Amino acid sequence: MHELIDHCDVIDIVTPTLSHFECAVAALKKSKHVFIEKPLANSVEEARDMLALAVEANVKVQVGHVERFNPAFLAAKQYIGSPMFIETHRLAQFNPRGTDVSVVLDLMIHDIDIILSVVKSTIKKISSSGVAVVSDTPDIANTRIEFDNGCVANLTASRISLKNMRKSRFFQRDAYISVDFFKKSAEVVRLKNVIGEPDPLAVTIELGEGKGTKQIYFENPKVEESNAIKMELESFARSIHDNTIPVVSINDGLYALDVAHQIIEKLKFSAPIIA
Repeated sequence: MHELIDHCDVIDIVTPTLSHFECAVAALKKSKHVFIEKPLANSVEEARDMLALAVEANVKVQVGHVERFNPAFLAAKQYIGSPMFIETHRLAQFNPRGTDVSVVLDLMIHDIDIILSVVKSTIKKISSSGVAVVSDTPDIANTRIEFDNGCVANLTASRISLKNMRKSRFFQRDAYISVDFFKKSAEVVRLKNVIGEPDPLAVTIELGEGKGTKQIYFENPKVEESNAIKMELESFARSIHDNTIPVVSINDGLYALDVAHQIIEKLKFSAPIIA
């Protein structure tokens, strides 16, 4: 590993989570730019040490939260303004790979990062519950994150489901945005005030006496075909060339990891093992 690092300008760490810290420290101490798969590290303490090293070395670090580059999310993102309720479901069929960590770090962390990227507020409260079915850590978990601005996010993650699902729904004033990360599709439903006589063929909602009428608009944003993994690596290369902050910075990775571990702590008191 050390010989390889010596001969590279940029290091891409795709090892199991338990060894992220060792590999990243070796690269950062030699002032190499680092792309590192999610989760950033095995612990928040490791992640903070990595951040300090990255700042000292003055190099770029990007975390592989690939759903930020999912074409469905990119198509829908422009419609997401100030969501006040978010619901996410990330369900996967059982795969022994990844069971070395909780389902929170294996699956839910994708949605944690997406939510933290669109909700511009600090977290007020986290509640969580889960069950360990086939492994020693929770295999299915549900989490509620409450933000200071009033937004509430409800996340469900499972790695023991019969089908795969990766879907998020964002509710905000006069709009509903649905993103299917698995099928790579998006839908936007918006409400607009009706001025004058509404189109007789339009879908409308009467708000009550004196409150007027709103018309419902359905949109399906065009989702461009793309390779999300390639896009995230290309964006990292641009951040190095242009000396800009990576799309998913090490600070973003640390924030998502910190929230994930807060959830895991909550699960310790609520996740029985089914014998």
